[in-house]
Amino acid sequence: MLINLHVKNIALIDEIDVEFTKGLNILTGETGAGKSILMGAVNLALGKKMTSGIIGKFGDHALVELIFSVDNPGIRKILEEKDIVLEDDQIILSRKVMDGRSICKINSETCTTGRMKEVASLLLDIHGQHEHQKLLSQEHQLAILDEFSGPALERIKAETESVHKKYKALQDELAAYQLDEEQRRRELSFLAFEIDEIEKADLKPDEDLKLEKKYRKLLNGRKIVEALTHAHDYIGYENRNQAGEQVSMAIREVAAVQEYDEQIDSVHRMLLDIESMLNDCNRELSSYLSNLSFSEKEFQEIDQRLNFINGLKSKYGSSIDEIYHYQAKQQKEQEKLVHFEERKNKLTQELAIYEAKLKQVCGQLTDIRKESAKRFEEQLKAALSDLNFANIDFEIVFSSLHKFTKNGKDTIEFLISTNPGENKRPLGKVVSGGELSRIMLAVKTLIADMEDTETQIFDEIDTGISGRTAQKVAQKLEFIGRKRQILCITHLPQIAAMSDAHYEIRKNIGENVATTQIYRLNESESIDEIARILGGAQITDSVRTNAKEMKDLAQVHKNTRVKK
Repeated sequence: MLINLHVKNIALIDEIDVEFTKGLNILTGETGAGKSILMGAVNLALGKKMTSGIIGKFGDHALVELIFSVDNPGIRKILEEKDIVLEDDQIILSRKVMDGRSICKINSETCTTGRMKEVASLLLDIHGQHEHQKLLSQEHQLAILDEFSGPALERIKAETESVHKKYKALQDELAAYQLDEEQRRRELSFLAFEIDEIEKADLKPDEDLKLEKKYRKLLNGRKIVEALTHAHDYIGYENRNQAGEQVSMAIREVAAVQEYDEQIDSVHRMLLDIESMLNDCNRELSSYLSNLSFSEKEFQEIDQRLNFINGLKSKYGSSIDEIYHYQAKQQKEQEKLVHFEERKNKLTQELAIYEAKLKQVCGQLTDIRKESAKRFEEQLKAALSDLNFANIDFEIVFSSLHKFTKNGKDTIEFLISTNPGENKRPLGKVVSGGELSRIMLAVKTLIADMEDTETQIFDEIDTGISGRTAQKVAQKLEFIGRKRQILCITHLPQIAAMSDAHYEIRKNIGENVATTQIYRLNESESIDEIARILGGAQITDSVRTNAKEMKDLAQVHKNTRVKK
């Protein structure tokens, strides 16, 4: 669960640090106090896209940090598989935002936003103000039913995906065999030409590199001869101006005075070494120049061979290795076309086998889904009745897609009727925004036991509801809070009264700046805040008494739950 939230320099937030508890954590506050800023900060730490102007006026960067404790063995195992090591059974997600960029970290280790999202989705589920609109999507409806169906369906889905992957690969390969006989002959002729051209070239490994070295040497033969001849002249012994003769004279001069000082002996030895090196260099240059020759015929042959190899490179690859890889690929393609009908028939047979397998597993998927749909319909109607839907009728209608998918062939649609005598119709054509929020809450209740996520955030899902319906929603949230941690931002006193921990988000107006803060409220402060929500600008004694009564009734409800 989420145990700590630290936010620094985001919009109106200078710095806040708040600890959350188990159960139902309620966050309330005046309109404009900064509730949306707080949710934006949480989303930022979960890897969501940055918005412009997010960095506040209290520094040059923004920081959000979430600390979770992880008790669920399933989540711990998944994190371990992702090479994430818990520290004291905790995991820390943080994101530092600077101008135009951000740094994400998991337990102080830098990571990508994609990895941050992946890990965050295991720890936290956010149901935002517009999240319930997803419920109108048939794909999302199917995902909900699948989640409700549990592990049995997951195993068949995994098998379906595996079989479909092979089925699709066979389909794609078979599509390549849709050639007429004339086209096949043309393809074979072209392949034979390319393969034969490469074979006749008789290319050797690195032949082009070796030839290019020879080519450069022959092309620059005259420059080489002139340069080495001049070098040989400079270090020779024929006249006093050459280096060899100069060194010999220096040796004679030093030798004449060597006996008078021991230090001169080392200079003498150095000069002898220099003379020896000059002699070796002279011999090497003489040998190279005497063996150096230039053949016009050899130069032309190398030039022609290089041009031929470069021509092959322009068609088949940028190196000799790539040319041979291309040849191997074309030979495989040639083999396929030679045995075209044989391979086509084999693929057709294999495709038929996998199509039969796919029909079987898709049928199993459908059977499990339909069985689950019946239970889902009954349980959802009961959950909606708890949320003050008086005359609800609900049905899941199945249709079959015209093709196989990795998810089977099923498509479903949620149909509903909220009034007696009305025909059931798709959700989007029947329910209002407030009703849709309650339906999503009922769905969350049904799949609460199926999800491993230990923390859920509900951001103002109470839009469009009031009175007895609000009380029912509060009770449903409290019920979910018994199984996992809930953070709920609300404007309704009925929901606020049901809190296990109550926080107020407050905007403080300073001399030159407004800042947002969050405060954990004690029992008395919670009653005052509920009274504010009830009474608006003026909080009378009767309003405060009403607020206390709401808290007391909420506690009675909780105690009744415990006894049950």
